[in-house]
Amino acid sequence: MPDTADSHEFIKPFVYETLDTRALHFSICEIQSRMKVQQSDALDLAYTRTMMAFLLFVPRPQMLAMIGLGGGSLAKFCHRQLPDTRIEVVEINPHVIALRDQFQVPPDDARLRVRRGDGADFVRHTHDRLDVLLVDGFDHEGQPPALCSQTFYDDCRTALRADGLLVVNLHTAHPEFPLHAARLERAFDGEVLFVGDKDCSNTIAFAGHGALRGAPQAGAMCKPRPLARRAWDELLPAFTHVAATLQRQRDEG
Repeated sequence: MPDTADSHEFIKPFVYETLDTRALHFSICEIQSRMKVQQSDALDLAYTRTMMAFLLFVPRPQMLAMIGLGGGSLAKFCHRQLPDTRIEVVEINPHVIALRDQFQVPPDDARLRVRRGDGADFVRHTHDRLDVLLVDGFDHEGQPPALCSQTFYDDCRTALRADGLLVVNLHTAHPEFPLHAARLERAFDGEVLFVGDKDCSNTIAFAGHGALRGAPQAGAMCKPRPLARRAWDELLPAFTHVAATLQRQRDEG
């Protein structure tokens, strides 16, 4: 779908606020994104902290792309914590982009660009070779088919540098979850790590040729240089879980 698609084709999300949080929803039953009002750059949802474990594999990315803006949690966090990284965010729903100020997503600058576009088209045609590609694209119906097809994952592989990393947020309960996982493994020749969360609603997939091989063991992790100590402390439990899952996979393989 081109950038000029009619905005009337897209469902408008709504914002739900409590005393200390602000959340983005398409339905009241499911949260798309949530922000702590007093800590707008913090990662409030556990799966976002798990996605940030890409830093275990690519500690100093120069070019980072994201498909799906949501409430901008990952974009804000990366913009603040990774000052040497250029960030490109692609979001298809103009109503989501229109809420960026409510979620305190910083304005575009030399390091951050949020643009309207189709994520599948972006990876198919991007001329940048990405160090990291984060895919967190959900709409009111869940995962769009265009963002979990075999063609899409093959294009993601092509869009990455040789040692780049794809990170995908998958809905564990999706009836086609096993098919999506198999497509990722096919695109990356089996070099995929699946990390589930405690309540089993999200599974984060890390995929990359060679990128997974150099990650440290759970007991040997060091803070990536760009990260502030507070951010590292916030991310450490998720990083430890990812590293331990990778170690189990290595031991079993």
